[in-house]
Amino acid sequence: MKPARAITVIADRSVAAMADFVVGANRKGYHLAGVNWGRDLPEPALVADIRNAVEGDPSPDGKGVLKIARGIEVGHVFQLGQKYAEALKATVLDAEGKAQVMHMGCYGIGVSRIVAAAIEQNFDANGICWPAPMAPWQVAVCIINPKNDPAVVEAADALYAELQQAGLEVVIDDRGLRPGVMFGDIELIGIPHRVVVSGRGLESGTFEYRARRAADSENLDKATLMARLGIG
Repeated sequence: MKPARAITVIADRSVAAMADFVVGANRKGYHLAGVNWGRDLPEPALVADIRNAVEGDPSPDGKGVLKIARGIEVGHVFQLGQKYAEALKATVLDAEGKAQVMHMGCYGIGVSRIVAAAIEQNFDANGICWPAPMAPWQVAVCIINPKNDPAVVEAADALYAELQQAGLEVVIDDRGLRPGVMFGDIELIGIPHRVVVSGRGLESGTFEYRARRAADSENLDKATLMARLGIG
């Protein structure tokens, strides 16, 4: 019979602090209750922070419980040590007035990470929902049937120029695609405002408007449309 090998017991801090706990009895269907370190089993050889925190755990300061929330990393902090300080001969005076090589650090915010973070927080089943300051364009002017109706094209070009002059970043979609395909592209890109110029709209003196996050479109006259886009 081989001698039993010693087993190194490593316990999480929360386990090491337990008393009168329940353990398995090395027998199917049985447990031992009221077990304590030092009396019923040896003290752990090493106590370490090895357990993952879960929601509801006591907070380290003992004043509440932990809550799990998602975070997005958009920057880094780097500890550079004294390498660059030594090269630059960057020193500070200590409490005794002697020059000491300083410890350096730096931080940086990633531009591409900001974009990814914005998308992660602003999207739906149809695509991106850009915040207006980050959108590639603020307004998309969509032309319905541009090849067969010069008046529609003229009205769309005039609206496009007026919005640009007002300081908005505007893109005009004159590809002549079916409305569903064209609108799907605009939603996928995430442009905050969509304005449709069509022959029917010109007849009634309205434009079809839809905000990216809105459930339905609206037929607005020129003045109301401009107000909705923040112009006026």
